[in-house]
Amino acid sequence: MATVTIEELAGKVGQEVGLSKWIDIPQAAIDAFADITHDHQFIHIDPVKAKATPFGGTIAHGFLTVSMLSAMAYDALPDIKDRAMGVNYGFDKLRMVSPVRSGAKIRGRFVLKALDSKSPKQHQTTYTVTVEIEGSDKPALVADWITLSYLA
Repeated sequence: MATVTIEELAGKVGQEVGLSKWIDIPQAAIDAFADITHDHQFIHIDPVKAKATPFGGTIAHGFLTVSMLSAMAYDALPDIKDRAMGVNYGFDKLRMVSPVRSGAKIRGRFVLKALDSKSPKQHQTTYTVTVEIEGSDKPALVADWITLSYLA
């Protein structure tokens, strides 16, 4: 992964700045997420009942897909020179467009929408991220994800 200065990153506003590797979403991960979040709706954990739905089988929780954004970002985004830490700041917009079926693969495509310097050592980035589903024309989700970077 490349390392860029905050000034170099600012020059990439409007451009794609990263594409993550494909990540498998097996039923075991969906089941574990259901246990952690206490969301045991049958469309996530019961293949027999879920087969009778329009989804044709179990699907990942939308929030499981959202939670994979961090792993995708670590894989895809350039490191910022002298960054001491980064934190999630939230979302301006997040839409879960298509379900992720058990066994599917997803990846994140990141476009730098904005970079705002709050101070010489604090910078806010907004990434439009599209989570693609392998073999599907429609994405799993599209979001404007805001992060803060603190420089040393």
